[in-house]
Amino acid sequence: MSRPTVRVLTLLELLQSGGIRTVAELADRLGVDGRTVRRYVDRLVDLDVPVEAVRGRYGGYRLAAGYRLPPLMLSDDEALAVLLGLVAGRREGLTTTSDTASETAAAKIRRVLPERLSRRLDTVLDSLAFTTAPGRFAHPDAEVLLTVADAVRSRRPVSIRYTDRDGRRSERPLHAYGIVAHGGRWYVTGTDPDIGEDRTFRLDRITSARTLPGSFEVPAGLDPAQRVLSGFATAAYRYEVSLRIHGTADRIRARLPAGVASLEEPPAGADPAAERWLRVELRVQELDWLPPVLASLDRPFVIERPEELRGLVTAFADRLASRARRAGTSLEEGG
Repeated sequence: MSRPTVRVLTLLELLQSGGIRTVAELADRLGVDGRTVRRYVDRLVDLDVPVEAVRGRYGGYRLAAGYRLPPLMLSDDEALAVLLGLVAGRREGLTTTSDTASETAAAKIRRVLPERLSRRLDTVLDSLAFTTAPGRFAHPDAEVLLTVADAVRSRRPVSIRYTDRDGRRSERPLHAYGIVAHGGRWYVTGTDPDIGEDRTFRLDRITSARTLPGSFEVPAGLDPAQRVLSGFATAAYRYEVSLRIHGTADRIRARLPAGVASLEEPPAGADPAAERWLRVELRVQELDWLPPVLASLDRPFVIERPEELRGLVTAFADRLASRARRAGTSLEEGG
């Protein structure tokens, strides 16, 4: 197959993935210039593929709505990647409100695959085991997710209807900067233009979303994922915990990541591999999970607050000591 033909087919695959693709983006993906991209588009049009040109600041090319894809043709690696992605997404909560969507999508893919390949994929899925149980997550509505994602891409405001964790309902505008998957849930982070404050919302709590007129600019250098993690670390919860832990930042972060706790940064120019006393602060609803985490760090620590945590750590240490003594006595009696 000639190189231009391969690129034309690659262009078709890129357009089939949905949305508007700019000329610059297509040129970069295909490794050609903008004029060549337009020539490849013309070739697709000559083959009766309905490619539409979209004008404007965020313009480019897209396939006409309702265009039917040709028969599915996947290599072994591609088919395995798709099915494993569906399995993992369902277990991790990264699906929409339709719990059966992943299953029906996988079934459709298997029906159009050759029997030999389908059998081989079944052997992988049947032999696959996970060390953790599947999560139970509230999933976002598909239409809400698609509407918000389009608003993020086109930088257009949206109006959302939201129900908070206390059951209060509201409707508000949002400049959505990005969608973030974290801990089995979907979040959208942005700014409420009416009050000029940063906001992060769980997508499964948004009952509807509609695009509003106008546009907005995203602040330079903004990282939506880091924004969501920082929000978790500083959110208001039942307990405010302050600790000093003797260790390295990397070791502490392995047990208390950025989405859970804020960590004092080592002094400028300090050796990152050297252990030192670092302050760790976090806000939590419950304290009972912290003693095992602190024990797993295996580093000296000081509890500054709250006082309740001291009692839980002491009780946890007593339980461990008691179980160790009983285990030692049982071994002596058995010997």
